[in-house]
This record gives sequence, C-alpha cells and structure tokens, in this order.
Amino acid sequence: MVSYIYQDSDRFWANLLINGLFFTFISLGAMFFISLQYATEAAWSVMVRRIYEAVTRFLPFGIGVLTLVFLASTFHMNHLYHWMDESATHEYVIASTLDSAHPEYLNELVDGAIENVKYDYIIAGKTAYLNVPFFWIRTLVYFAVFLFFMNFFRKQSLREDQEGGTAINTKSYKRGAVFLIFFAVFSSTLAWDWIMSIDTHWFSTMFGWYTFSGMWVTAMIVSLITVLYLKSKGLLPTVNDSHIHDMGKWMFATSFLWTYLWFSQFMLIWYSNIPEEVTYFQQRFETYALPMFIMVFINFALPMVILMARDAKRNVRLLITIGTIIFFGHWFDVYLMVIPGVVFDDWQGLELTEIGMMIGFLGGFILVTLKALASARLVPEKSPYLEESIQHQI
Repeated sequence: MVSYIYQDSDRFWANLLINGLFFTFISLGAMFFISLQYATEAAWSVMVRRIYEAVTRFLPFGIGVLTLVFLASTFHMNHLYHWMDESATHEYVIASTLDSAHPEYLNELVDGAIENVKYDYIIAGKTAYLNVPFFWIRTLVYFAVFLFFMNFFRKQSLREDQEGGTAINTKSYKRGAVFLIFFAVFSSTLAWDWIMSIDTHWFSTMFGWYTFSGMWVTAMIVSLITVLYLKSKGLLPTVNDSHIHDMGKWMFATSFLWTYLWFSQFMLIWYSNIPEEVTYFQQRFETYALPMFIMVFINFALPMVILMARDAKRNVRLLITIGTIIFFGHWFDVYLMVIPGVVFDDWQGLELTEIGMMIGFLGGFILVTLKALASARLVPEKSPYLEESIQHQI
C-alpha cells in the first residue's frame, strides 16, 4: 500500500538506514557467534575468536547511525516509518489490492478532510505496538543489551590474556548462554521494529528468523575473509586448513539456512494468498523482480554449486571470491527489504550515490575492524582451549 507521496530526501535516509542496518547486523552476527562458541564450549574457534571480537567493535558506530535515522523519523524529517506520523491512519493513496479485498477496512471517509482520504484500520489496529514511545523503549533496550555484552566479551577476553586460568572462560560461558536468550528474542523483534514496520500493512511470522540468517551468514563471510587476509600477511601462522575449512562450512551452511528461510517465507505467503501478505511480494515482483531474483541466485546458487566440495572450502582464492560476491548479495537483500517500502514504484535502479554510500560505510567498517585487531593480540594466548584449537584437524 502506498500511504504518502514519495520524496527524494527519503531515499537518502533509506540508504543511511540500509547501511546502518547491514553493518550493524554483521557486528551482531559476530557477537552471536562468539556467544555460541562460549555456550557450546567449542575449542576449534579459539584461534579466530579475536577476529569475531574485532568485527563486533563497529557496533557503537552502527548504533549511532541507526539512532540518527530513528530520530529523523520521529521528528518527521523523513517518512520511512509512516506509522510514526500521527495521521498515519488517514491514507492519501489507497492500494487497489487491499482496498478491493477488504473494503470493510478502508471505507470510512474522514469528515472535513481531503476528498480521497480514508481511514486505515490496519495501522490503527497496530498502534498498541507501533507507537513512538514504545518503539524507542524497545530500541534503547536493544542498544543497551548489545553494547553491554560487546564490552563484556571483549573485556573478559583481554583480561584472560593477563590472568589465564579457567575462571574467566567459565564466566564467559555463562554470559554467552544469557546473551543467546536475549538474542533469540531481540533478533526477531528488532527486525519487526526496524524493517518490517516500513511496510506497515504487511506481516510475516518468519521475518525475524529470515533477518537473523542474513546477519549470521554475512558475519561468517566477513570473518573468514579477514582471517584469510591476516594469514596471507603471515599474522596467523597457527591457523591451519582445518580452521579455514570449518569457517568455510559455516559460510556454506548459513547460506543454505538463509535460502531455506527465504523460500519458506515466500512459498507460504504465495500459497496462502492472503491479500495483506501477498502485497509485499506483489510489489517486488512488479517493480523489483530482476534484482530480487539475481539476489536470490547469488546468495543461494553460488554457495550451493561452488562450495559443496571439501576442497572448495579450503581454496583461499575461491573462498574470497565467492565470499565477496555473496557479501554484496546480502547487502542487496537488505536493500530490497527497505527500498520498496520507501520508493514504491518510482525505483529506476541503483543510483551512484547509493553505491558510494555503501562503499563509504564499507571503508569505515574495515577501518574500525583493523584498528580493533591492532589493539590486542591476534590469538588469545592463555585460553584454556588454545592447545586444543592449535591441534584442530578434520
């Protein structure tokens, strides 16, 4: 449903949101993986844990960008979140699909208003959850929890370098399990709040899981490429082919997880053919079909066909090449989550400013990650699992 007239400035804010989300999600995916390794007491990943820790250090910058976008939306400097407008229940342009399918929802003219203004019962029915104060409460809780655990894991990891022993690892193991509980809830609710509410009339019970899978796979890709880069410089000599193989398997597996969730969400919505649900994909098929199918092909077919073999997961050049392509494919996935709900049918393709903004964010992300890597030892030398990780062979 189109609910307001598209403004050029909204596209700038939309791209700021896209890049803020994408790179913040990479940091969150890395923090999830750190917590998962602590909670499962995995030994193999100790050799590469500092890389994941460094990736999480972009989180404060990503939070800053998202805060700026949300503040601009709150004070009506953009219209990304239409429901934030107090007049959101009064629709100026009514989509024919929903209007004809559910005339009982959209048939009240507002007295004394513009001739074609109608009352939107769908947005009005969601105001208990989608309202500005509650949105900010949830968002600030997300930020506080994520920043707390990011600093905790990093601080404890560096402290372990000084003290050694098992006490710090045990504490991290417990906190890792706690973070996974928070993340299980927040990874879904933040996807509803920050992305799905852009298309206010649409909903999907699988959207949180789908967004989470994108976080995870991009975090795996970034971390793997960083490890390969550092190893090529002779900085991680004890990282062996088995470590690379395991990271390659994670990239391969999470790509399949993303594909499974994308297809499951699409197939169930297509099969059920409920008007409030199909409008999401209907718009994307009509205006964004080619980029959407290219994105799905890149993020599914490439890892399936090329990374299936064992040797492929140990081939450095192949991993970097495929990983880089999939990385940009998932950026475009986030792009297609946001832009159609902002630009609607006015989209004519990627603009140079959008490509430039993405490259700028990528440069900033790389700078922050490399600075974090330079600020501590690349290997946690007093981890109780270090020797087991060094001897890791599969």
